[in-house]
Amino acid sequence: MPPVLISLTAFGAAEVGRHGQLWFAQLSREAGADSVEVRGELLRDPAAELPALAGLADVYSEPVGLWSGQGQLDLIALQRGLDGARALGAPRLKMSIGGFGPESHASLAQLKARLDEAQIELLIENDQSMAGGTLPALQAFFEAAEAIGLALGMTFDMGNWHWVGECPLQAAQTLGARVRYVHCKGVQRLPAKWVAVPMSESSAPWRAVLRALPADVPRAIEFPLVGDDLLNVTRSEIIKIRNAEGN
Repeated sequence: MPPVLISLTAFGAAEVGRHGQLWFAQLSREAGADSVEVRGELLRDPAAELPALAGLADVYSEPVGLWSGQGQLDLIALQRGLDGARALGAPRLKMSIGGFGPESHASLAQLKARLDEAQIELLIENDQSMAGGTLPALQAFFEAAEAIGLALGMTFDMGNWHWVGECPLQAAQTLGARVRYVHCKGVQRLPAKWVAVPMSESSAPWRAVLRALPADVPRAIEFPLVGDDLLNVTRSEIIKIRNAEGN
């Protein structure tokens, strides 16, 4: 069975702000999660929190994209992400491509050099933007990266494709060989927007998507975990993900 993680955003920004990511990381482990994904955007005091979380997380998520809206490599965001992963002892850093475009190709060699030096695996996530979350944008990026010998894996967020109007099953079939990590996220459509929900409540064909992805890569819960008995709610959802079709 693949490892099951919890992205700590699943507990909600307000609750994480109240208790801190360490509290939820410990709850996640008690509920049976193999590890967690620490979120940079939810850190209040990185210098204190990251060392306290060391050993509890396999993934660090940097919220700022790798390239700016003008197509320039954001070395500050990249270094912040690498430093965060290093402080956690996490082997993987998750980022989106941000505003990567044709003018960004020249900076790929610089990215490769930084990653070779850091010895931390960068996984590219499909986000909820047109610049960094569509199939054509991601295919163009991966092709450009491979052309200079930069082979990167992918964090496949099952839900985010809906935000950019794309088919997650088509994306899974196209990008599946690159996937090293899966964000499990069910979705429902409200009148004005998409919302994340547990997989069992999803209106999307999540079982078919999982079957199209590698069966042995880690899966992370990234849908809301709420309830009076949060430990048992979390434990129940971990079991569902661990046993979900697609294994």
